[in-house]
Amino acid sequence: MAHLQLQKVGKSYGAVQVIPGIDFEITSGEFLVLVGPSGSGKSTLLKMIAGLEETTSGKILVDGEDITHLDPSARDLAMVFQSYALYPHMTVKDNMSFALRMRGEDPAEIERRVKEAVIMLDLGGLENRKPGQLSGGQRQRVAMGRCVVRNPKLFLFDEPLSNLDAKLRAQTRIEIRRLHERLNATSIFVTHDQVEAMTMADRIALLKDGKLQQIGSPQDLYLRPKNIFVATFIGTPEMNLLAGQLEVIDGGFRFGGAGGMPMPVSAELQSKFALALKHGMQVKVGVRPEHMEIVPPGTAGALAIKVNVVEWLGHEIFIFGQSSFGPIGVRVPEGMAAAPSANDVLSVMPTIDRWHVFDAASGDNLLVG
Repeated sequence: MAHLQLQKVGKSYGAVQVIPGIDFEITSGEFLVLVGPSGSGKSTLLKMIAGLEETTSGKILVDGEDITHLDPSARDLAMVFQSYALYPHMTVKDNMSFALRMRGEDPAEIERRVKEAVIMLDLGGLENRKPGQLSGGQRQRVAMGRCVVRNPKLFLFDEPLSNLDAKLRAQTRIEIRRLHERLNATSIFVTHDQVEAMTMADRIALLKDGKLQQIGSPQDLYLRPKNIFVATFIGTPEMNLLAGQLEVIDGGFRFGGAGGMPMPVSAELQSKFALALKHGMQVKVGVRPEHMEIVPPGTAGALAIKVNVVEWLGHEIFIFGQSSFGPIGVRVPEGMAAAPSANDVLSVMPTIDRWHVFDAASGDNLLVG
């Protein structure tokens, strides 16, 4: 296990600055996921930690030791790549043991570690096969086994599931997380897929344009997003955003002017909302699809939506439609008495306390410190 610190770590290519300077820590035994859209700098940051890219500024510390300018071979870490990077002419066993043999490890110790990794990764019976005789999931497990046998301080994963089909991705997610728990390792996992981030991470670091937008538990980013980018990147389907004016009324707030939609707030949160929100503010109100409730037609202030598409997923139904404030998505349980159809008109309102308010100019969440 290792404790990793990044102190103002930045990267530039000539005059082009791709990472202006990032600070965060990863505690020993933690599974941190770096997530963000393509071009956000997440793979570049991982490669700087690995030593495959030079840092332009800042320091990288492992257990207090500055490794910023050490060669990759001297950093005591192991990396799993998207492309597996296996030697095609070597067997599974030889691929997994190659690095240990190059270091001159005792043959008996190599044999012991490889056997342990084979059992751990369910590769029994495949030891003498070559990569071309394996499935994509088996190749990825061999790549992980090559890292496991080295017993490094840090495990780095650079989008290792991108080449797998959907079912195998879900299965391998579980395997990687179980492997992390069994080894009590410190792991950094890069992905552009927010579902992978949400399901695997102890903490998520969300990047955009080389800048850290928010770092915290999956629950933090989902329930308390710091800005519009975080709110809309995390969650599927993404959060509904309604642009308009927010007014203070007796006992709460109203969105959209006279006759607009009431925004329900509990008594215990009334003061928090009141401190953050001002009468007549131009805002963007965010409500996740599962926090939009269908209410009886004619409910005062309810938002009317005309249904465009209904997606039935077995355990839940997603309804997508159009409102006077723009597109709206609503999630309802599969057991809904009568699922709507295209062109139906529904009335919806936000669930009490389950809505967010973002500054229209800055995009910051006014309800999150």
